[in-house]
Amino acid sequence: MSMVRKKFTWKQLVLSAVLAILFLGNLTFYIWYQSESIRLGYRIHELEMKVDNLKEEIKRLETRKEALLSLERIDRVARNELQLQDPKPEQIIFENQVVK
Repeated sequence: MSMVRKKFTWKQLVLSAVLAILFLGNLTFYIWYQSESIRLGYRIHELEMKVDNLKEEIKRLETRKEALLSLERIDRVARNELQLQDPKPEQIIFENQVVK
């Protein structure tokens, strides 16, 4: 029994090489696509968390703004820290008042 080694033609070798390259190209693209999808998923989650944190920060700042702009606080600061007083009746000037 002699073993006869089959020889491939040039076209068969080229076709096999092209098919192998196409298969490896598709496999490489699929792996890249999957890893990119996972990376983007993590990035989206990270950005959603950042948006949530910023929304909470906005709520805290709006609450602080409302507290700082409350009329009671403004009155207290004006009287205690700036020593302002209510105007006396003679200090009040009305516009569009006809002087007789």
